[in-house]
Amino acid sequence: MTTLKTAVVGVGYLGKFHAQKYAQLPASQLIGVCDTNQEVARTIAEEHGVSVFNDYHDLIGKVDAVSIVVPTQKHYEVAKTFLDNGVHVLLEKPITSTLEQGRELVELAERNNLKFQIGHLERFNPAVMALENVLVEPLFIESHRIAPFNPRGADVNVILDLMIHDIDIILDFVGSPIKAIHASGVPVLSDETDVANVRLEFENGCVANVTASRISMKSERRMRIFQSDAYITIDFQNKQLGIHRKGKGEMYPGVAEIDSEEHAFDQGDALLSEIGAFLQAINTDARPVINGADGLRALETAFEINRQLSEN
Repeated sequence: MTTLKTAVVGVGYLGKFHAQKYAQLPASQLIGVCDTNQEVARTIAEEHGVSVFNDYHDLIGKVDAVSIVVPTQKHYEVAKTFLDNGVHVLLEKPITSTLEQGRELVELAERNNLKFQIGHLERFNPAVMALENVLVEPLFIESHRIAPFNPRGADVNVILDLMIHDIDIILDFVGSPIKAIHASGVPVLSDETDVANVRLEFENGCVANVTASRISMKSERRMRIFQSDAYITIDFQNKQLGIHRKGKGEMYPGVAEIDSEEHAFDQGDALLSEIGAFLQAINTDARPVINGADGLRALETAFEINRQLSEN
C-alpha cells in the first residue's frame, strides 16, 4: 500500500485525535498540522514530530490527503481549497452549512476524481459493522441518542449535533427514499433546539422514530430495528448487539419462542478505522464508506427537519 502524505486542518478537541491516528497508520506519513490557535498547533505538532502550518493554503502541493476538523461554517471554504487542488478530503460531519455548498463539493470531488469522505463516525462502530449479514429489510426503527449538554457542539442544534449520526445510519439501513417527515422539538439550555423527536416515513413502508437530546443527565445511544425475521438491538455506547429471532418451539400456544444471541465487542478505535478506510479508498480507488453524496443526503434530511422545527 502506498504511503500517503497527510495533514490535519483543525487540531482542537477532535482534530488532535485525527492527528494521532494519521501518525499511527502505516499508510500515512503525517507531515503537519494547521490550526488558527498556534499554541495548540505547536503542541500537537511537537507531539508527533511534524511541522506547524499557519495557513492551510500552505499545505497545497505538500500533501495527498487531509482531514478537515474545523467549525461547520468553515467546511466549505477549506474543503473546496483542497478539492480544487487535487487533495483527497476527509471532512467532519455535517458536510457543510448549506445544501448548495454540499452539492458543489460533491460535484467538485467527482469532477477531479478525488476521494471525499464524511466523518459520520458511528458507521465504524463494531456493533454496526457486524450487521452486514444480519440486516435484511427494516420495517420499524426506534432510536434514542441522549447526552448531557456540551458547549462544544452548541454552534448547531441537536439535529446537526447528535441526531445526524442516526439519520445517516437509518438512511443507509433502509435504502429507500423518504416519503414524509414529522418533527417536533424545543430549545432548553441554548437558543437552538436541544431536544427533538422525528418520525421518518419511507417509500418502502419502513418507519423510523428518532429522538435526540443534549440536556440529559446521562449518555445513551441505542437503536432498535424490527424486520420480518428478527428484532435487533444496538448499543452504540457499549458496543453491544442483540439479535432476537423466532425459534422452532412455542412459548405460548401459537406464539413462537424467541432465540436470542448477544454480542459484545471490544471498544476498538472507530476513528482509526474511519481514517484507515479513507486511506484505503484512496490507495485502492474504491468508494469511501461514507462519501460526499451520503453526507449530503443526511444533511438534506436534517435541513427538512429543521425547517419543520422552525415553523412549529
